[in-house]
Amino acid sequence: MGSREMALLLLLCASSAWPGQAADEAGENGAKTTLTSGKRYINLGQRWGSRSPLMHTKANLTELTSIKSSFELRTLDPEGVVFYGDTQGGADWFVLGLRGGVPEMQIGKGNTLISVAGGPKLNDGAWHQVELRSEGIYVILQVDGIDVLVVGLHSKCDNCNLEGQIRLSLGGILVKELELLNPLQTEMDGCVRKGNWLNLSTPWETDEELQPCFTEIQKGSYFPGTGLVLFNSSDFTTQQTGESELEVKIKGHSSAWKGTVLSLKTPQGDSILNMTAQEQTKELIVTFGTQTSTLKLGPQSLALNLSKNEIKVEFGPQQLAMLDEVTQSWPTMWNEGLILAFGGVPDESDPIYLKGCLSLIQINGQDVDLDRALYKHNTISSHGCPA
Repeated sequence: MGSREMALLLLLCASSAWPGQAADEAGENGAKTTLTSGKRYINLGQRWGSRSPLMHTKANLTELTSIKSSFELRTLDPEGVVFYGDTQGGADWFVLGLRGGVPEMQIGKGNTLISVAGGPKLNDGAWHQVELRSEGIYVILQVDGIDVLVVGLHSKCDNCNLEGQIRLSLGGILVKELELLNPLQTEMDGCVRKGNWLNLSTPWETDEELQPCFTEIQKGSYFPGTGLVLFNSSDFTTQQTGESELEVKIKGHSSAWKGTVLSLKTPQGDSILNMTAQEQTKELIVTFGTQTSTLKLGPQSLALNLSKNEIKVEFGPQQLAMLDEVTQSWPTMWNEGLILAFGGVPDESDPIYLKGCLSLIQINGQDVDLDRALYKHNTISSHGCPA
């Protein structure tokens, strides 16, 4: 069994302790469907691991009195699905998302697929007015009062009369097997407000307990003390040999941290390293095997360095070096696959989940996107912290 499979096995064994483990099972595990308004503040960032949307609505095409939708969007997330619509049960569809922060529209009609991107980056943490409208054969995207994308699609069809239903969704795609022309990461950590969806008054359905949007946001990943994020370390292999050094760097308001910041386990579930912040004493408790040490929390960045026979933890000028002469090279073990968790310890009977903001998470200088984890608790905000 490979290291990735072992990590997934551990994840599944621990899933009973993790609420919200499988977003696709929402609505099938006793969750009650509720009705809500499409005009309210809507936190899109609570459907990790699922293409299915956060909320959806539908109406008869004959009921439409407008061919325009508008809303305000605020996000720091560079990629994800914001808005989806379809007719004919998903045969004809439309997706609006972000890629690299830039708006992207994808349209499917019959055998024709279209993808177009352009306009300003919207993942700057500010509110942006977004409008989608149809003018004849054209679909037009307007951002902050300026038309930024215009897509023309002319289709000859035998039956073009307005019959059947139109379906709309936010934060996901209604047709699971839908293949986009350009695959797009579905999860979107963002907030929508003041929605006017084709001038419909139909309520939206959701099987989630909708989380509030932060009043103001700043860059970072916010852990509310309810769950963790899990990676296989082999997803971040070193570019050189297994003897090279590897670094995990974390920044944030550490004086406000409370709970486990980072943990490492073997694929078999044996603990290697835990780093837990104590809010009252303003200390970071570092546990490596049977060794336990403390560092004072401060404004500096936290760094974990793995070399051949040494694990080193640095917090500004403070350093802890932990030697292990019996193990194989730590970077080699990392490349083969360790279970790396942020915000908690997987499969722990009495977990102390992190509450606080990690403004930066990097591995060997590369930013870590929590949306690409093996597992992420739905209450964790991947790209924004409360300001």
